[in-house]
Amino acid sequence: MVRIVHAICMQYACMSINITIRDIPEDVRDKLAGHAAGEGKSMQEYLHGELVRLAQKPTIDVWLKEVIERKAAKKTDVPIKKILRAREADRK
Repeated sequence: MVRIVHAICMQYACMSINITIRDIPEDVRDKLAGHAAGEGKSMQEYLHGELVRLAQKPTIDVWLKEVIERKAAKKTDVPIKKILRAREADRK
């Protein structure tokens, strides 16, 4: 079992949230412990940082929607042949 404590501090109050994750395979726990040790952190510190990082990233669906919206707003369309020619030129 892995326990994670995450502190959320607002302007006037802080509250701590506990998250318990059960049934983590031993090999997964060992790999996470190795990652944490490699960064000189406890497992709790490492997982806290990873969860914060994960929460800040958009999901693939949100990211893809943003890309499509940006592309539509810029109205850019590069033909596939032009992309392939540029790729081939880079390989030379």
